[in-house]
Amino acid sequence: MSKIVIVYHSGYGHTKKVAEAVLAGTLEAGADSRLLPVGEIDDAGWAELAAADAIIFGAPTYMGGPSADFKKFADASSKPWFGQTWKDKIAAGFTNSATMNGDKFSTIQYFVTLAMQHSMIWAGTGMMPSNTKAATRNDLNYVGGFTGLLAQSPADASPEEAPPAGDLETARMFGARIAGVAARWNAVAR
Repeated sequence: MSKIVIVYHSGYGHTKKVAEAVLAGTLEAGADSRLLPVGEIDDAGWAELAAADAIIFGAPTYMGGPSADFKKFADASSKPWFGQTWKDKIAAGFTNSATMNGDKFSTIQYFVTLAMQHSMIWAGTGMMPSNTKAATRNDLNYVGGFTGLLAQSPADASPEEAPPAGDLETARMFGARIAGVAARWNAVAR
């Protein structure tokens, strides 16, 4: 059984909903997983990250990049970086913003760079986009992310209203995919 930690920041609760959906997918796929909010990481949290087989990064996209709270966590990860304790772990990421584009890819690219700094192995969504005329907002991967999971919540919508069901189902399936990737990697690596 793979151990997965979903380390995330959520400013208003929308990204937390995405994190919870990702968690549900990992658990359904048989992983031993947990959420770890960046503001709650203590020594035990750092130890969990070191023991994980996969780490999934999550943050809202603010002003074209990850939130400052997530950045603070990333900057604090220099100690694991120095010891390369995350080397060869599976890495993945997700983000949410108020607009359909919202420069979300900048946040995902930040996560990829963070993972590469730690010598991790990146896994994308593995999902085709919903890009036909018949597509609806609640279709899977409607926002069309490949490198990482992308979700959207209108600025005036509460976490009870957004992200939409399609984005949350995409997040659940993304979590299941990462759990599967981690399990396959562990079977080969051991």
